[in-house]
Amino acid sequence: MDGVRGIDGVGSGREVRPAYRPAATAASGAIGAPGSGGIGSSGAGGIGPSRTHGIGAPGTAERAARSEEDRRLLTIYHRDGDPAAREALVERFLPLARQLARRYHRAGEPLDDLVQVASLGLLKAIDRYDPERETAFSSFAVPTVLGELKRHFRDKGWSVRVPRDLQELAVKVDRAGEELSRTLGRAPTPTEIGERLGATAEQVLEAREAAHAYRAVSIDRTRGADDEDEGHEFADAFGIEDPGFARAEDAATMERLMRALTEREREVLRLRFAEDLTQSEIGRRVGVSQMHVSRLIRQAVAKLQEVASGG
Repeated sequence: MDGVRGIDGVGSGREVRPAYRPAATAASGAIGAPGSGGIGSSGAGGIGPSRTHGIGAPGTAERAARSEEDRRLLTIYHRDGDPAAREALVERFLPLARQLARRYHRAGEPLDDLVQVASLGLLKAIDRYDPERETAFSSFAVPTVLGELKRHFRDKGWSVRVPRDLQELAVKVDRAGEELSRTLGRAPTPTEIGERLGATAEQVLEAREAAHAYRAVSIDRTRGADDEDEGHEFADAFGIEDPGFARAEDAATMERLMRALTEREREVLRLRFAEDLTQSEIGRRVGVSQMHVSRLIRQAVAKLQEVASGG
């Protein structure tokens, strides 16, 4: 017995289960039948202009037979939980998921990853669809798959997490900029783009800045020919922590505090902490006893603490 075969391109896929025989036609797995949810269909849930991907032009009876078979498989899966029916549905609509993934394919985003995301959306559509609904399954599957693709770009595609409203505005700004460039014959200003989108010039600039967060560039990457530092890595332009600034601030603070001391107290502190002399050596140099030096140091430090605390 011939079973329902999943279709990938024009050829047939593997047999799923003898129980699922096409109701009225051997072309039930063909792709591109208008109104059947296939790729290029002109009916409900179809994508783009009508094109024929199967062998021969499908007629009304074939379209109806395919739609009836889709609904029968969906009913069996949701009623009995039969995994074979679910697998048959996946194989029948997988070309649709691939077509939607190709629609969102862009540079830097692997097509295989998008196909995986679209396939996940197809599985969700199969699981959530109510066979009692009168609408075609493809009409429900297309927005579900597209939603999964958009969610992928929003949550996984950005190198830096950007708020959703800003992501959406960045896309609109880019599209409006291209349209206005063709209309005006020059690059539009942020104000002109804002007027087109109903946003302020500041919001347009913020969206453009956020768009740079979509792709991160390695700091080890070499600069291109358009950069004045061609041949150097991006990391070469990064600054380093300079302790000199902290030392300069400390020196300026100490200079202000030292004005509160007498000349002898400043000299004693310099000899003790700058030249690292002992109290006895300081006493012999300034002509006082070691005990007097100790008292001068305590008094000087106390004055500094008082001035530093704002006293």
